[in-house]
Amino acid sequence: MAWYDEAIFYHIYPLGLAGAPKQNTYGEPEHRLNKLIPWISHIRKSGCNALYIGPLFESVGHGYETTDYKKLDSRLGSNQDLKDFVAECHKQGIKVIFDGVFNHTGRDFFAFQDLKANRESSPYKDWYCQVNFGGNNEYNDGFSYENWGGYNLLVKLNQRNPAVRDYICDVIRFWVSEFDVDGIRLDAADVLDFDFMQALRQTANTVKPDFWLMGEVIHGDYSRWVNEGTLHSVTNYQLHKALYSGHNDHNFFEIAHTVKRLYEMGGNRPDGLKLYNFVDNHDVERIYTKLNKKEHFTPVHILLYTLPGIPSIYYGSEFGIEGRKERFSDDSLRPALDLSDYADALEQNACTRLIAALGKIRQSLPALSYGDYKELLLMNRQYAFARNLNGESIVITVNNDDSDYVMTVPCGNVAEYIGALSGQRVSVNNGAICVNVQANSGDIWIPVTEAASAPVIVEPEASVQPTEPAAPEETPVQKVPAGEAKVQAEPVEKSPADPIPTPAATESALDQDAFERGKIAGLQEAVLARMEKNGFVTDQMRKEVADNVYHDSLINWIKSF
Repeated sequence: MAWYDEAIFYHIYPLGLAGAPKQNTYGEPEHRLNKLIPWISHIRKSGCNALYIGPLFESVGHGYETTDYKKLDSRLGSNQDLKDFVAECHKQGIKVIFDGVFNHTGRDFFAFQDLKANRESSPYKDWYCQVNFGGNNEYNDGFSYENWGGYNLLVKLNQRNPAVRDYICDVIRFWVSEFDVDGIRLDAADVLDFDFMQALRQTANTVKPDFWLMGEVIHGDYSRWVNEGTLHSVTNYQLHKALYSGHNDHNFFEIAHTVKRLYEMGGNRPDGLKLYNFVDNHDVERIYTKLNKKEHFTPVHILLYTLPGIPSIYYGSEFGIEGRKERFSDDSLRPALDLSDYADALEQNACTRLIAALGKIRQSLPALSYGDYKELLLMNRQYAFARNLNGESIVITVNNDDSDYVMTVPCGNVAEYIGALSGQRVSVNNGAICVNVQANSGDIWIPVTEAASAPVIVEPEASVQPTEPAAPEETPVQKVPAGEAKVQAEPVEKSPADPIPTPAATESALDQDAFERGKIAGLQEAVLARMEKNGFVTDQMRKEVADNVYHDSLINWIKSF
């Protein structure tokens, strides 16, 4: 077991959060990173124990066109500022990983500057891919080269060059010795050379115990990247897409089927892949913006924290802020925030309370980090599964319908369960529990045993809905705090026009075409995300993506970046 097996990540895009200028003048350091120090205690109070922060190092613009891998971006401060920041994170029990942008450099990087100055005589002419001294580009360099994503601002490194591999491995060693970093998130890992990644893994294995390598991968068989020879984890874009569209479409089948596919590639076994799960980040719209019903914020995050994988929260989303992609920039996804504006969020903001509660619950239940996964009930609007470890069965129930729903689901061999979010206690009868799952909500059911430590309970007054829900058609079962009388949930009747289907009937009636359309939509979104990450996307480009409804073509399109 390593620290990352039990990690709950908080993700910061520092240039945005700190309010740095969009362009770097390479002047004297501006100590904006110090403004983020108060966020460290907020991260801990939010139930997170790890931080992914980046990009951090000197660059000319958004951070992914690196100028100097060994110098904190001047807009953020000095190397001492970063050293102190990581030390404070460690002091408060938070591990830290940096963004590693090793697929390409910026044009101001020393090797490219030498190439411009000395051309064929440059010792760095083989550091980059497909350098052609008979070509030219929009910068009038007098030569051309391979770039990343079609943008000559991003010059593609020749990762098969031993000198490049040695240099980047030295960068990793420097980050550990200078800043005491605990791991690296590899940008654009799905286009990195596999031998190059193996060299990075060999370095990671020697620089620090449990040093973690996580890669940005959009689609594909994640086990190609995650294994003993390459990376420890990759970004789980497949689950990301399923979590929001599965709620918007009232289609829990999409989520459950995605989990099954990940299981087939090893993603849901305790000894298999530990994927990096998220619902939003610096490249995609905020989850609160994406959801058609804001109330679905609750079941989405219950699933994020309880499905197999390593959960992550993107800064600001714990407050339920909006963030929509714009035609000309991603600035709205990467805003400057003042923590003092959210000083009472843990008491007053329902979204923040939910995130903090889920973090506390997950840290108290090893089964959510190490347990196997077993589906218990699946319908379009209701879903239940168990996480099982050492004979203990944690049961998770979620409901995306506007009415309460009563579930009867199998459980562990104990007499009683308690809802970690609701405080309800239910008796076990014939190996099952019958629980009322509130509209657009869910719960995490913990077995009550004499040997078990006291379960984490969020009292009813702290239970959450991100916005005021519509009045339910039926009066829901009242939540009862832990320690009071047991509650046996009563069925909530539905309108005859909306009968409760059996799982088998719903399975047979599943609209397979809708499921396939969902997969195509996810691939189209991945293509646009790649395009938008690299620069302006025209309406015509968007139309070309929307018109492409062919699975294999979209996959190849993604691989081309």
